[in-house]
Amino acid sequence: MKAILVDKPGGPEVLTFAEVPDPEPGPGQILIRVRAAGINRADLLQRRGRYPSPPGESEILGLEVAGEVEALGPGVAGVAPRDRVFALVAGGGYADKAVVDHRLALPIPARWSFVQAAAVPEAFFTAQEVLFAAGRLQAGEAVLIHAAASGVGTAAVQMARQVRTRVLVTAGTERKIKAVLELGAEAGCLYKEKDFASWVEEVTRKRGVDLIADPVGAAYWERNFRCLREGGRLVVYGLLGGGTVSADLWTLMSRRVTVTGLVMRSRAPEEKAEIVRRFRMRWLPLLEAGVIRPVIDSVFPWEAVADAHRRMEANENVGKIVLEVP
Repeated sequence: MKAILVDKPGGPEVLTFAEVPDPEPGPGQILIRVRAAGINRADLLQRRGRYPSPPGESEILGLEVAGEVEALGPGVAGVAPRDRVFALVAGGGYADKAVVDHRLALPIPARWSFVQAAAVPEAFFTAQEVLFAAGRLQAGEAVLIHAAASGVGTAAVQMARQVRTRVLVTAGTERKIKAVLELGAEAGCLYKEKDFASWVEEVTRKRGVDLIADPVGAAYWERNFRCLREGGRLVVYGLLGGGTVSADLWTLMSRRVTVTGLVMRSRAPEEKAEIVRRFRMRWLPLLEAGVIRPVIDSVFPWEAVADAHRRMEANENVGKIVLEVP
């Protein structure tokens, strides 16, 4: 099969095409003929040599795919060849074919394209876990979503609105703020022009928010605490702004603040299967009905994968960037 490989750690120019052996589905796995693959920040980090694939997983980039089931491994039930599915993978998405635990694959809604389906897994599964599993978001609370125009951010805004919460967001351009407000956010802060902590104090009348969903990390650490009300929760699921902080533990103790870290890729198959099960029960019906939707920024033919990576690195996208595989 053909796959996109990283010739050596570096910029988008190191992405190359090569013929590699077809993967074979093992026990409990399915082989998917990939038709579309989502692009994620993790792909950019892995390309630069800063985020290796978990032990035993494919070193090929790509964490989410959509396509057709081509073959079944031993012990697979409930899936058949030629079924249209989308799936979360721990690697191997930038290729003609990918293998995945059958429990991590979901049926593509009848009216959806492969591109739409490929834009769902990483964004919506992560948003679900950040907001509800780790963040324990409840109706009537207020949530601050950073990087709200990203794939995860656009999913999180829509999901938070579905449980009747107050959704505040940050983003880097007026175009992004406008797009997220159209998804249901109440108010947005252009963080490049205004201190978001002061803005939160203003719009909440110094009450603060109950939950912060943060993919930035160290650069936002102190300001995040200014935004949280007593007993608030901070969920860090990315380190775009660095990973080392100096913590004021008295603030955590006295204000009863909870800080939780979250990753998806390295989790055990059983944990991921439970994440997918929860998503299938609660959120897939809303996606099928069009109540919530994947926000797709752009679609690139996979021959233009370097350009797709450049767009994400330039922070130009609103929603997901997807590769279309011929």
